[in-house]
Amino acid sequence: MALVAPHGGKGLVCALLEGDELVAEQKKAEGLKRIAISPRAKGDLIMMGIGGFSPLTGFMNKADWKSVCDNFTLTDGTFWPIPITLDISAEDAAEIKEGDEVALWDPKKDVMMATMKVEEKYEMTEADKLYECEKVFKGHGEDSQGDFMKVALEDHPGVKMVMAQKEFNIAGPVKVLSEGDYRERFPGCYMTPAEARAIFEERGWSTVAALQLRNPMHRSHEFLAKIAIEVCDGVFIHSLIGNLKPGDIPAEVRIKCIDTLIDNYFVKDNIVQGGYPLDMRYAGPREGLLHATFRQNYGVNRMIIGRDHAGVGDFYGLFEAQEIFDRIPYVKDGCPDPGKALQCQPLKIDWTFYCFKCDGMASMRTCPHTKEDRVILSGTKLRKALSEGKDVPDHFGRDEVLVILRDYYENLTEKVEVKMQKAASGADMK
Repeated sequence: MALVAPHGGKGLVCALLEGDELVAEQKKAEGLKRIAISPRAKGDLIMMGIGGFSPLTGFMNKADWKSVCDNFTLTDGTFWPIPITLDISAEDAAEIKEGDEVALWDPKKDVMMATMKVEEKYEMTEADKLYECEKVFKGHGEDSQGDFMKVALEDHPGVKMVMAQKEFNIAGPVKVLSEGDYRERFPGCYMTPAEARAIFEERGWSTVAALQLRNPMHRSHEFLAKIAIEVCDGVFIHSLIGNLKPGDIPAEVRIKCIDTLIDNYFVKDNIVQGGYPLDMRYAGPREGLLHATFRQNYGVNRMIIGRDHAGVGDFYGLFEAQEIFDRIPYVKDGCPDPGKALQCQPLKIDWTFYCFKCDGMASMRTCPHTKEDRVILSGTKLRKALSEGKDVPDHFGRDEVLVILRDYYENLTEKVEVKMQKAASGADMK
């Protein structure tokens, strides 16, 4: 059997230039109007460059933005769960007309990332931004009830990011000139979809599950990966190496922890570690769908979805990111063009924990005991304990990993308060 086809039915659509074409486009970019882009847009560009966002060829126009918000599809019917847009200031918008070419520049690294042909320029009013937040970020958790926007504007990093966007968006195809410094910073971990697929094919895998990570890998993550290994050919531990919110642990530290776990607690033939260059959007269920969508491009056909996937605070129900796969019409009702449908399906796993009475890892489906018998595992709970210098409960994490994490926290000069949400504390567990 072959790996799952890339999303969209067009193969891997890669906008990254190479060779003479790259040199010529870099020279042309020097003479174009320069647009400074956000870290989020930089990650989106790189994913378009390496084929991670296939079949996207550029940033979305307003019709696609609206269709994604409302219907989970582009206007041509291709499944897509979260808008991928590029914002610019009113001042820049006044100097750009449709048909112009512009250069997209990373001001933080002073690197020209791409060129873009502007096919559409459209205003994003406050009402438009609020609409996107309501459609994309609102969940069924406690923080999403009542006056959602009032709470979200204070506590939801994804909502705050959208509301802070500039006054206009521009849309059009891109030619990507750089992958940034990810390949140098994360050698052997950062990889393109084509590189990941080559590894899976070399190992003879056809069914591959992905484990999404933005936190250090604790015992629950390890258990999820091992469950998936039992039912798939292999597991792709795929870590976010883009930007996180303050208080989250840097990718370099997390990757070191994962390497240690793989070396000591996994059969290496059955697992691959990789990294991808996006920023977190913290969109909970919608982001779970995005994770499945771009993982399909990496050759993954099963996305591990556990408790509070890609969540933040108490904005989402514990298993809302699992349930959304059953609600989206494109997956549930089928599609006349299967290539446009989401083919990477969820591997739904219940709340997992260590149970003293079971004497091992278990889940709500397998353990008959009470929460008093269990060690509730979560990345937030682990970060909070370590950041405050508190003891980590037995069976929470592997000793070798905790040594790495304690060393990281002991050498921090500035610490950010880690807020404990109900999902991480175990308050909802019966």
